[in-house]
Amino acid sequence: MERNQLRRQLASVRQSLFDQGFLDEQFIQLEELEDGDNPNFVEEVVTLFFRDSARLIVNIEQALECSPLDFNKLDNYMHQFKGSSSSIGATKVKNESTEFREYCRTGNAEGCMMSFQQVKKEYAALRKKLEHYFQLARQAGPGETASRSARN
Repeated sequence: MERNQLRRQLASVRQSLFDQGFLDEQFIQLEELEDGDNPNFVEEVVTLFFRDSARLIVNIEQALECSPLDFNKLDNYMHQFKGSSSSIGATKVKNESTEFREYCRTGNAEGCMMSFQQVKKEYAALRKKLEHYFQLARQAGPGETASRSARN
């Protein structure tokens, strides 16, 4: 595929992530931190997010298997997960995390179980979409940095 066509496709995929509510302005702020010295900054941050959040998901799954449920522990894990999600602009994941935390606050075990399934669903969808986006970005190559000047 020609480079310009790849860039157009990349821009379209990126826009759809915002239009569908997967990402918010925090993702744009991360992109603004990318430069010639750190051209893969966003992908690296997102990769770290998925690595760390996978550990938190396992912790939450294990905590949900305990009886009785420790709602404080669950809330603490989800608080970390929500913070990480917010840091990359993962809107849907963050919103589902908020709902889970509300179920923890009210001691609603069934609500926690259902909400956690939704958290994992949104997380998996985001991961799949961002993996596709970054794969396209690598194929398209570095973009122009029109906002940056070579002058001092």
